[in-house]
This record gives sequence, structure tokens and C-alpha cells, in this order.
Amino acid sequence: MKNLLIVLGVIVFICLMGGCSYNSMVSKEENVKARWGAVQSQYQRRSDLIPNLVATVKGAANFEKSTLVDVTNARARATSIQVDPTKLDPAAIQKYQAAQGQLSTALGRLLVASENYPTLRANDNFTALQAQLEGTENRINVARLDYNNAVQDYNTTIRSFPAVITAKLFGFNEKGSFEAETGAENAPKVSF
Repeated sequence: MKNLLIVLGVIVFICLMGGCSYNSMVSKEENVKARWGAVQSQYQRRSDLIPNLVATVKGAANFEKSTLVDVTNARARATSIQVDPTKLDPAAIQKYQAAQGQLSTALGRLLVASENYPTLRANDNFTALQAQLEGTENRINVARLDYNNAVQDYNTTIRSFPAVITAKLFGFNEKGSFEAETGAENAPKVSF
């Protein structure tokens, strides 16, 4: 009888711990989703600014059209890729990040091109849009870092004992995080 009570006590204790870890996992998963929403919001802000930037550049400078076409096409690709917040696996994050990286590269060429056109740089509209775009790039970086921190916390929780048991029972899976793009260690080369 005493052994049965001990076994029952251990089972109740494990169930209580599992319940606590389940609630913690739900909370951390919701935090990951919220951080993902912030990342998407910042990318959307950038996408919304791009048409204004391109229109301003078109109106103020008469330079290589391929730069503007690249920016417009990259924006279209970047906004066409959607990631379901409930399926933030590494492959989905990598695909999303690749499309956004192409847009970042195209925008970088556009901003560098502006340095060769003094009348464009002097244009107040362009200067304001450029500042907003640079601010947005910083916000994107902060949102991505916050997302990665939330993912790390979540993934650590679901892989730690005894929470790993609860995670397996209730289908909590690892989330993907943003990683540096291939070649990110090299500065982009722009030529005219």
C-alpha cells in the first residue's frame, strides 16, 4: 500500500510538472508567433515604402532602369511569399528570408546608385524616404533578433527535461530562426 501511494504521488507530481511545462510551452509558442508578426510587420512597412521610393527616384533621376526593375521585381517576389505562423519551420523561414534578402540587395543597389546623382540626393522626398527605409531596415533587424531570441527560448524549453516529454505528447515542434544569408560576410559590389 505504501509503495502504491509513492508511485501515485510520483505520477501526480509528473502530471503537475507536465501541466506547468505545457502552459509554459503554449506561452512561449505564442510569444514566437507574436515576434513573427512583428517581423512581418516590418517587412510589410518596407514593401509599402518601396513604391514611393521608386516613384521618387524615377521622377528625379534618369539612370539605369534595370535597377528600378530589379527593386520592383524583388518587392513582388518578397511580398508573394507568406509563412503560416503555426508552421515556422526552418525551411519556411529560409525561403522567406531568401526573398527578403533579394529585396535588400536590390534596395542596396538603388541607394548606392543615388550617390551618383546629386540632384536625387538633394531631393527632399528622396532623402525622407531613404531615411525611412534605413530606419525600417534597422527595425527589421531588431524584429528578427527578437524573433530569434523567442525561438531560442521556446526551442530550449521544448528540448529540456522534463518538458521534452510534454512537448512530444502535445506536438510542440522546434521553430526555425533567421540565419545569415550565404555570402553575407562579403560586402555587395555595385558597378555602373
